[in-house]
Amino acid sequence: MSANSADEGRLLEVVLVKGGRTKIRYEAELLSDDGTRIAVRAPWSGAGVRDFGFVRFEPGDVFTEYYWRDRWYAVKEVRDVTGALKGWYCDITRPAALSGAELVVEDLDLDLWCSADGSDVRRLDEDEFAESGLGQTDPQAAAAAVAALDALEAQARGEGLAGLLG
Repeated sequence: MSANSADEGRLLEVVLVKGGRTKIRYEAELLSDDGTRIAVRAPWSGAGVRDFGFVRFEPGDVFTEYYWRDRWYAVKEVRDVTGALKGWYCDITRPAALSGAELVVEDLDLDLWCSADGSDVRRLDEDEFAESGLGQTDPQAAAAAVAALDALEAQARGEGLAGLLG
């Protein structure tokens, strides 16, 4: 389903599911929906500062998030309170589903970070992915997740992630 111009700007509830449970839910403004890719914008929804060592997410940060109905990842462009680009945080997920005002995404543990200048590209949470048991319970989904991470990393190291979002 495509959003028409009347739908743009409406609020959606982004629901991130992990291991069959809701991990987080937050409101986001619908920017666009072309039937395949959904873009939303939301402020940092965490409590306080989350310091990963290589990036800090903090109050005032704004996430422009891109979800696909046919891809196994979500790309989140992160900007600070002044609008300066921090980088892109990518979640490996099952394809997104939009139902009414809920955008539901299942997190598959793997993540990728790419700094604003592209000099820091790192795979994250591969240990959590291995411990999840997805490789045994759903080998096809596990293979799709690893392939998505590989593709995102190649994109980040090549043309950059901004090229996916254009």
